[in-house]
Amino acid sequence: MLPLPTRFAAIILAFAPLFVHRSWRHAQNLLVGAILTPGQRTVTSILRIIGRAQERRFVNVHRILNRAAWCPRSGSRILLGLLVDAFAQRGPVVLGLDDTIERRRGKRIAAKGIYRDPVRSSDSHFVKGSGLRWMSLMLLAPIPWAGRVWALPFLTALVPSERACRERGRRHKPLLNVGGQLALQARRLAAGARPRPGGRQRLLGLAVPRRDAPRSHHGDHPLAARRSTL
Repeated sequence: MLPLPTRFAAIILAFAPLFVHRSWRHAQNLLVGAILTPGQRTVTSILRIIGRAQERRFVNVHRILNRAAWCPRSGSRILLGLLVDAFAQRGPVVLGLDDTIERRRGKRIAAKGIYRDPVRSSDSHFVKGSGLRWMSLMLLAPIPWAGRVWALPFLTALVPSERACRERGRRHKPLLNVGGQLALQARRLAAGARPRPGGRQRLLGLAVPRRDAPRSHHGDHPLAARRSTL
C-alpha cells in the first residue's frame, strides 16, 4: 500500500474485511488511485497516477472489478458509516435518491438505452442521450467548508433499459420500483450507522420519488423533495 497519513490510511483499511488477502493488495491500490486520479477514473489512469504504469500483471487489477468476489452492500454499509461519522455525527441522517445517465458506447454494453437528457433538454427543446441509467442512494449532508448541502452517494444500482430486459427475457423494473428497493436497502444499511453510546439519537429521512406526482410531457417521474422517516 502507498505510504499514507494515519488518519487517511484508517479510512482505506476500513474496507479490508470485504476482500481476501490477495485481492486486497490490488483493491487498496484502486481505492487510493481513484481518489487521486483526476478526470475519468479508469484502471489505466489509476495505475498511472500511483506510479505503476509499467505494471506487467495489470490484469490482476482489472479482475478486482470483474471476477473477485466481494459484497457491494457490505461496502455501502461501511461507506455510509464513515460518511455519517464525518458529516452527520450529531444531526439527522437525511438520504436522497436520484438517477443519472452514464454515457457509454460499445457492443458489449448491453444494458444501455436512449433517455431524455435532463441537463441539456428544456420545455421547448428535447435532447436524447445514450448510455447506462443508474439510480443512486446518497447522504445529504451540510459540508462546512462548502457552505452548502452535498449529495454523497454510497449505493448505486443499474437500471437496465426496457429493450435490454426484453432481449434477455427479464421483467423490466421501472425507475420508481428501483428507487423503492433502494429505500428498503437504506433501512438495512442504516443499522450500520447507529449512534455510539452517549451520542444524540439520529433521525433518518429519505427524499423519495412521489408515486402520485404527475408525469412530465416526456414521461419522466420527477423526484420530489418529500421526506419519509424510516
